[in-house]
Amino acid sequence: MKVGFIGLGTMGASIALNAVKGQHSLVVHDINQDAAKPHLEIGAEWAASPKEVAAQSEVVFTSLPGPPQVEEVALGENGLMEGFSAGNAYFDLSTNSPTVMRRLHATMQEKGVEVMDAPVSGGPDGAKSGKMAIWVGGDRATFDKYKAVLDTMGDAARYIGPIGAGSIAKLVHNLSGYIIQTAMAETFTMGVKAGLEPDALWEAVRQGALGRRRSFDTLHRNYLPQKFDPPDFALALARKDVALACELGREYDVPMKLAHTTLAEMTEALNRGWAGRDSRVAMTLQNERAGVDIKVDPERLTEILDND
Repeated sequence: MKVGFIGLGTMGASIALNAVKGQHSLVVHDINQDAAKPHLEIGAEWAASPKEVAAQSEVVFTSLPGPPQVEEVALGENGLMEGFSAGNAYFDLSTNSPTVMRRLHATMQEKGVEVMDAPVSGGPDGAKSGKMAIWVGGDRATFDKYKAVLDTMGDAARYIGPIGAGSIAKLVHNLSGYIIQTAMAETFTMGVKAGLEPDALWEAVRQGALGRRRSFDTLHRNYLPQKFDPPDFALALARKDVALACELGREYDVPMKLAHTTLAEMTEALNRGWAGRDSRVAMTLQNERAGVDIKVDPERLTEILDND
């Protein structure tokens, strides 16, 4: 099957490589042509524009920063819409707005193109290993038709519902994580200021009822060692996800106090100039307010993990 792929960034590069390794013929495009070198070396073809990708492919996947980039690639000059033919399909893997995806769906259906929102979850490690969830919204028959391609990209491709459903699931997932992150910053600063060493506190709470569900384990990657560069997931992208979730809440008149508190935290961190740092850097704002220093030697964290 001839597969098109646009957006070879941190996530997209690995997902596209897995598609090639899954024996699919791939044509790729990115604003940075050098990003395609690993793909071209194992047999992918280069296209000079999204229009050319669409013209050469049966199905196209995009992995892009957010709604503005998706709309430009899909509907802009030399975009996908200009290259698609009736019967083609388009899956957007980005974390996107369900409203934007519904609009693209309606526009492209006029040309006989099926649009699917298919955001992914698993982080850079999951994108590399293929251990990644893909939540798909749109036409069920189109999902079934291209399920084999999705299965080369992730190990948990799931049909969620009509167009926009995948994006809603992803925003619920990401917003939950960032709200929990904000809450953990607050509770940890309380515990440290009350007299506990951060490593002792972390070691203790990991064995409680909540901790045994591994809710605290992500703290060892960035927050506890205060290691935010290079990012696992950049603050600018994380804030975009939370902003999209807040917009969705407003669209449906859902009160979202915790979400807006989290968005405010991330916005303040962004205004510090931390856009390219790991999203968990926003947690350090609470450290400043509480007047505590939370920094644990990574070797100590490994020791605690190894003692499980």
